[in-house]
Amino acid sequence: MPDPNPPIPAGTRIGHVHLKVADLERALGFYRDVLGFQVKARYGDQAVFIAAGDYHHHIGLNTWESKGGQPPAPGTTGLFHTAILYPTRAALADALHRVLSAGIQLDGASDHGVSEALYLRDPDQNGVELYWDRPEAEWPRDGDGGIAMFTKRLDVEELLKQRQT
Repeated sequence: MPDPNPPIPAGTRIGHVHLKVADLERALGFYRDVLGFQVKARYGDQAVFIAAGDYHHHIGLNTWESKGGQPPAPGTTGLFHTAILYPTRAALADALHRVLSAGIQLDGASDHGVSEALYLRDPDQNGVELYWDRPEAEWPRDGDGGIAMFTKRLDVEELLKQRQT
């Protein structure tokens, strides 16, 4: 008999994230001008859809319920962070350079064994993770073959030496 609640198919992925922002131009200054996403569609001063490459959109930004608003207070529920996956370590190093050149402070930088990650905040105080995944063959494993993730300090100076440009 078929499982009435089969697991989600392995090819399923998060297609995009849609964020409420207080100021669309300020948000574009971060996501487009600092991180390098391209505008794919714009709806006046209310919404914009941006992507890396030819995809229709990876991130939606809107002011429909949030124009001029404030970030949620600490201790409230909501989005912890949006994670942006870079294809290579060199691409992550380029992103780090762009962020630091824009004067944006990192909240943290971690080596998780399976990935290396940079943590920061966008202008609306939404958490943003920039990361790359190591090849699966390099992931740390426990004695039973399960993934053994960890959190160690990432050397950002060493990461910057990997820049492509």
